[in-house]
Amino acid sequence: MKWRGGRRSTNVEDRRGQQPRGRGLKLGGGATIAVIVIGLLLGADPMQMLNMLGNTDSASTGSQSSQPVPKNDEQAQFVSVVLADTEDVWNKLFTNSGERYREPGLVLFTGYVRSACGMQSSATGPFYCPGDSKVYIDLGFYRQLAQMGGAGDFARAYVIGHEVGHHVQNLLGTSAEVQKKSRSSSKAVANALSVLQELQADCYAGVWAHHAEQDRNLLEEGDVEEGLAAAAAIGDDALQKGAGRPVRPDAFTHGSSEQRVKWLKRGLRSGRADLCNTFAEASL
Repeated sequence: MKWRGGRRSTNVEDRRGQQPRGRGLKLGGGATIAVIVIGLLLGADPMQMLNMLGNTDSASTGSQSSQPVPKNDEQAQFVSVVLADTEDVWNKLFTNSGERYREPGLVLFTGYVRSACGMQSSATGPFYCPGDSKVYIDLGFYRQLAQMGGAGDFARAYVIGHEVGHHVQNLLGTSAEVQKKSRSSSKAVANALSVLQELQADCYAGVWAHHAEQDRNLLEEGDVEEGLAAAAAIGDDALQKGAGRPVRPDAFTHGSSEQRVKWLKRGLRSGRADLCNTFAEASL
């Protein structure tokens, strides 16, 4: 990716190395990621897993200070540039649709972080919190992603584009609608809705990359393949197989490798957010 020299977002907070106050089970980053992956494979609710790992009394918490991203930290600067690029694309697309895009924040953290969604752990990997419109990422996740087959700049950028896709869903009201339907549905239907929401975020990540390439010639040879490899590596079926367990589609919460690649490709090829309506093509 031709990211060096790109504009850096002013919406990045660096909370790495900080220890948020509160109660919680303390595990290393690798251990917590393993715990959450195992829980997902068993069909557990990700939010319940996070609450177990980092439960805290909000009344006893204090505010966290943030520092600027160090100029000599290449990985953090990469995240800042990619976030800025998503801002440029989605500002343009929302404006063209007669809407206003409210840019999300992005928080870098290590281990645990306090968000409007409560105390969260790096166990979940990168996540988006609709309560404060922020993306949270422990950069250690990228090592895990590379080990699973998702190495390279665009693989890392795809992760950010996916989480920003959840922010777009939040702005459009999709997230609230999914939550509402999930609360009144069976576990199987709630899982299916989660898959559709995640696949749409994959498609939105592709939409961003399409316009970034079209407008700024961002991608280099091999980048698309890196992104598709990352999408395939984190498919639910790939994770279940990697854990030595049988594939259980009813326990999927993010989609199969094939589905994730399909929807990322759709966004990449079309650049059209309106073609990312995973819900319209599903039968629940």
